[in-house]
Amino acid sequence: MIYFDNSATTFVSDSVRAKLQELTEDAVSANPGALHKLGNRAIEVYEGIRRETAQLLGAKPEEIFFTSCATESANTAIKGYMSRNKRAGNAVISTRTEHKATLECLEYLAKLGYEIRYLKVGMDGKPTAESLEEELGKGDVALACFTLVNNETGSVLPFENISKTIRAVSPSTAIYLDCVQALGKMPIDLSKLGADMCSFSGHKIHSIKGNGVLYVKKGVRIDPLILGGGQQDGMRSGTQSPVLAGAFLAALKEVTTGIDESRGKVKEINDYLRKELSDRGARILSPDDALPYVLNVSFEGFESETMLHCLEIYDIYVSTVSACSAKQKKVSYVLLEMGVDRKTAANAVRLSFSRHNTMEEAHEFIKCVDQIYEQFLVR
Repeated sequence: MIYFDNSATTFVSDSVRAKLQELTEDAVSANPGALHKLGNRAIEVYEGIRRETAQLLGAKPEEIFFTSCATESANTAIKGYMSRNKRAGNAVISTRTEHKATLECLEYLAKLGYEIRYLKVGMDGKPTAESLEEELGKGDVALACFTLVNNETGSVLPFENISKTIRAVSPSTAIYLDCVQALGKMPIDLSKLGADMCSFSGHKIHSIKGNGVLYVKKGVRIDPLILGGGQQDGMRSGTQSPVLAGAFLAALKEVTTGIDESRGKVKEINDYLRKELSDRGARILSPDDALPYVLNVSFEGFESETMLHCLEIYDIYVSTVSACSAKQKKVSYVLLEMGVDRKTAANAVRLSFSRHNTMEEAHEFIKCVDQIYEQFLVR
């Protein structure tokens, strides 16, 4: 099997499996809110995991909150900030190439009467500096929402430039950043990044599904999305799970070790596939400076779903659009927003890699593409 669909989800690592077994033992399975010694032990373990997670991300422990997923983190950050800071402004700026978790939150805010201003993006998927300055210049911007690495193309946001512009033109504007596809693939130090709120997902870094993290910079006030017993400093109620938090930490430790080495290995795979597929007439849609973990490519003569199922015959797994939209069988809104014509976008397939993929798999992939062309392409 060749699995090139790691942006959708990753396989669970051995270290995470081991941590799950350790944290489901009876000695640490009590409710962390209980007053007895088993409860005290559970909360001690939980807070230790929180401290370690914060340290690896360059944050303070009180800035880290464990959630069920990045979608929950996004909802909490975006809705929670606008709800709590009504005097900060009535406008939000973003782009139409964001993940659905962000876009649906923005549509929700629009229905409440907030003004959503979408920036123009170039053919590389990055918001233009002119559009950013223009929308900020209109004033009244409470929040800016962006994605550090686009999940469909791998386009890397020039966040340092964007944050400098926002701080210069509209210093009171808070920034939410989706860091899901960047985690473990590029260095992230939240103390230096410059974002006020960030979301992360466990199952994108070889943890299990059902765990994520929300970062909220100290001093930033947001309303909680989930109410109840006031756990996690009132930010996210519900019985704390040392198991899920520990699974996230185990994965985080693994993917933050040897980032440069892993990226170099994946870049070799990406560069090889870019050349070989281009030589066969495919069109590369990911920008040249995209993070190498994602390669979006359009196969002339094959609609995306057709190519997906042809590859599946050879036990190769890729995706068409984001997994959150795939079953709706729509053309990628990200590619269309970048100016890709609809026919090309309709033939687009996303290959996404992890540190565990190999050049041998890349060679086999090209071999199978040649066989698919020979068998199915009508010239």
